[in-house]
Amino acid sequence: MSTYGTFPGARPRRLRTSPAMRRMVAEHRLHPADLILPAFVREGAAEPVPISAMPGVVQHSRDSLRRAAVEALEAGVAGIMLFGVPEDAKKDAAGTAGTDPDGILQVAIRDVKAEVGDDLVIMSDLCLDEFTDHGHCGVLDSEGRVDNDATLERYAEMAQVQADAGVHVVGPSGMMDGQVGVIRDALDQTGHEDVSILAYTVKYASAFYGPFREAVGSSLQGDRKTYQQDPANARESLRELELDLAEGADMVMVKPALPYLDILAKVAESVDVPVAAYQISGEYAMVEAAAANGWIDRDRAIMETLTGIKRAGANMILTYWATEVARQL
Repeated sequence: MSTYGTFPGARPRRLRTSPAMRRMVAEHRLHPADLILPAFVREGAAEPVPISAMPGVVQHSRDSLRRAAVEALEAGVAGIMLFGVPEDAKKDAAGTAGTDPDGILQVAIRDVKAEVGDDLVIMSDLCLDEFTDHGHCGVLDSEGRVDNDATLERYAEMAQVQADAGVHVVGPSGMMDGQVGVIRDALDQTGHEDVSILAYTVKYASAFYGPFREAVGSSLQGDRKTYQQDPANARESLRELELDLAEGADMVMVKPALPYLDILAKVAESVDVPVAAYQISGEYAMVEAAAANGWIDRDRAIMETLTGIKRAGANMILTYWATEVARQL
């Protein structure tokens, strides 16, 4: 027989008793407008080309990219981040296809802009790795090292042609020192003051990029550890953040997301600009592979990972599930 005071007076479980109760007291909620869809478009593709390491994701043809943009818009997704995949024959040491006004990425920007106008935020990857025959994010010097300042000149050209094509936001992902400032100057000096910069402020040299390499047909030789951040380091993320904001970044990003939620939280607590996180290819592939083997509940795992990213402080999440999740929400 129990006596008064034996049982707890504080019972947190009272607020978990039903779906309606849990929904009412939820501290964080996903919304379709939180989501951005990364999309790949392959030059010369007549039909979408499946990416084996990312089940359900494709290299789009120009036509299927237009449809994907419309579907994302109709689902309430906020934006689309475009990556161009050129023909192998057009890759060279300087990544000239990346600054060709008729290159695949610029063509894709114009296609999507013609389809959705300003109703969907059109973003573009501003980097050379898809377009170089060596697969690095910049041009190389005589000793085969990525030349930071020579690469900045190429980024300035890329910013101009992407803006000319009608992009709303450029996403410089190469992790070159000073890239945001050079790109901001290039945009402003060519009459594109309204084009925003989503700075890849924190981008780690991660093992989770593997499936992405297939997605963009990467020709990478070696690794990117001399310009992407060391996973062991946290303080330098805040240094990168300070520099990007001083150079004119409108929004900042942490990439990858799940292995670096601590970094995402630090960044979110430190700024008054929008913060994005990129749920990258390896994160996507792990969930899809485990679900395919019956090891996890796919839909619950997707929502749980995205909620965790949101809880850590992301205002925007780039995810390959964007349209699917937006429809569910």
